[in-house]
Amino acid sequence: MEFKDYYATLAVKKTATADEIKRSYRKLARKYHPDVSKEADAESRFKDLAEAYEVLGDAEKRAAYDDVGNRAQSGQEFRPSPGWDSGYEFGGRGAGEFSGGFAGGYGQADHSDFFDALFGRAARGQREQEPARSGDHHAKIRIDLMDAYRGGHRSISLRVPQIDADGRVKLHERTLDVNIPKGIRAGQHLRLAGQGSPAAAGAPAGDLYLEIEFAEHPHFRLEGRDVYVDVPVAPWEAALGASIAVTTPDGSVQMKLPSGSTAGRKLRLKGKGLPGTPAGDLYAVLSIALPPADTVPAQEAYSALAKAFTDFRPRQPPESSP
Repeated sequence: MEFKDYYATLAVKKTATADEIKRSYRKLARKYHPDVSKEADAESRFKDLAEAYEVLGDAEKRAAYDDVGNRAQSGQEFRPSPGWDSGYEFGGRGAGEFSGGFAGGYGQADHSDFFDALFGRAARGQREQEPARSGDHHAKIRIDLMDAYRGGHRSISLRVPQIDADGRVKLHERTLDVNIPKGIRAGQHLRLAGQGSPAAAGAPAGDLYLEIEFAEHPHFRLEGRDVYVDVPVAPWEAALGASIAVTTPDGSVQMKLPSGSTAGRKLRLKGKGLPGTPAGDLYAVLSIALPPADTVPAQEAYSALAKAFTDFRPRQPPESSP
């Protein structure tokens, strides 16, 4: 997937004001509108224009796009990094929910793969139980797995798109102290009352909704409330059984490794996953770690194994069931 230069599509500079972008879009949209244009690629060009304006004509989307664009160039192979949109604060419908469609009914929901990769997650941040109010803001934040295990307070920084006096988008940063509840899951929302935009006519300020996602952990993987950890074991431990130490987010515990265990086997520690009602489980996923044959005694040990298991065929396919 190539990075799309929306500024080039709309024939404006990156420093263009909102009015300059709007004027250029209207001019080009009239030129390439499929109902009037004689150009062979009019409909395709019109869709490209509409998509570019959907992003650059919105201060919040433009700020996010510019931030990503600082690290990419038009035509380069592009994949947004995980969590690229964390920390952006958006008003209205919710962080990451960039809907709108194209003018005149052309290309409705027909965005490019590039657009979908950045802005295409539907209804993220939008609460189903209650519609978004004027003044409500949304943002996605990344927390560590340990934050969910233990709960507690942490300081977060959010980037808020704002239009300056010259009509250009700037990112303003603000810092908030947030209470992370113990056992919170990815996709859940924290509501900070009164932290949205001030409301008009003396009405209370909107709220800020923070969508939770977890940063990648070097050792643990999370699926719902269940936690997975890879545990290497020695061949003799797998064959003969052993008591092994397994690291969990709550510390090290001893687990009984049954004899005859194989790579990929999962051992469950009930209730040792993410806290909750009920709590998740922790699964130790076994792998076999082979000692290196880098000394003469080690090589002799492997030779003895080869002689002891002359009938062993590791690459022989398993017998099919009748």
